[in-house]
Amino acid sequence: MSKTSRLGILRDPDFGRLFAATALGQLGDRIIFLALPLVAIAALNTDEFQVGLLTATTTAGSLLVGLPAGAWVDRMRKRSVMISTDLVRALILLAIPVVWWAGFLTIWWLYAVALTHGLLTVFFDIAYVSYLPHLVGRDNLVEGNSKLSAIRSVTSISGPAVAGPLVGWLGAPVALLASSVGMAASGLLAIGIRKRERKPELSGHPKMRRDIKEGLKFVLGSPALRAIILGDAIFNLFLVMYQTMLLFFLEREIGLQSFGIGLLLSGMGCGALLGALLATTVSKRVGQGPVIWLAPLVTCPLTVLMPMARPGWSVYVAAVGLAALSLGGVVRVVAQSSFQQALTPDRLLGRMSATSRFVSWGGIPLGGLLGGVSGSVFGAAPTLWIGATGMTLSLLPNFLSPLRTMRTMPAEEGAELAR
Repeated sequence: MSKTSRLGILRDPDFGRLFAATALGQLGDRIIFLALPLVAIAALNTDEFQVGLLTATTTAGSLLVGLPAGAWVDRMRKRSVMISTDLVRALILLAIPVVWWAGFLTIWWLYAVALTHGLLTVFFDIAYVSYLPHLVGRDNLVEGNSKLSAIRSVTSISGPAVAGPLVGWLGAPVALLASSVGMAASGLLAIGIRKRERKPELSGHPKMRRDIKEGLKFVLGSPALRAIILGDAIFNLFLVMYQTMLLFFLEREIGLQSFGIGLLLSGMGCGALLGALLATTVSKRVGQGPVIWLAPLVTCPLTVLMPMARPGWSVYVAAVGLAALSLGGVVRVVAQSSFQQALTPDRLLGRMSATSRFVSWGGIPLGGLLGGVSGSVFGAAPTLWIGATGMTLSLLPNFLSPLRTMRTMPAEEGAELAR
């Protein structure tokens, strides 16, 4: 294989800038993922319920502005939304180390920063998903999603590996400075993308309620799209329950320090990277529809290895289950994201993304709360068992839909939905 064919659409300078911006932004996100809960656990000595509430606050933005955000983004240039949200998030993250240095850091500061950052992330993610078809064309969606998933996976490996020692050396509040720098650099790279979108044409006097209703009707009216977001909602609910207690389990029951936790989470990134590299091939061989439900069936049951682990070597054996979870998750997301983007006309991309996010992410705050309550009542290990079971069962909506046997998207269905 020649170097040119390996690079593919990376040869395009604008996609290359988006690729680099994704790497830096995701690196900042990975540090937040580890550092923010550790600020609460280590610096503020919070309990299980408070950490669960912090997780819920971080993701509450999808419920608060999920649907109107899609209608707003469809009225704006997506690139401009990505740039502005990246730069503002970078400023907001600076609040935690500044308040910590001043001696005023409390759990309420963490809640406020997490909520604001989460609201801005909703707008960024909707614009990001909606921008890709414009940038690379619909024929290159699977390749574009695979390459972006690959770089996100690389940062999933390097992020915790960097964040663990960084948190241990500087402390979790100061480590968030690195997240701020990553977000700012991502926004600056996006400014360099030369390809400009045309400003969306608005028919008459746009009404928010009508636009939201149109997006809901489009997504919920398709059996395939409806199954995808319902399966995602179930998976995300139990994934967050699992993740909420994972750090507690590793630090307080296994006795790992920040470096060990970062190393373990880097193993998840290795699985995600492998999934990104295999996603296109697996989708072609298994079928783009079947792979969406087969991926959780094959990989999610292995996550029960973690609650079975004890201090010592067995916890690193259990890390194989986390790597498998990431591998299956990336394969599934690449397949279903390309499916959703290909089915959706340009003028509805923002609303499709927002509706899908609203439904599939709507249970994440509930998952954080349930994880905290379950951890307080039953303990961290039983909560991990519950999360593993729920993630496996998330395959049912897709299995019971036309996706079960749909190897490729029928062209006539795409045309009908676009009309």
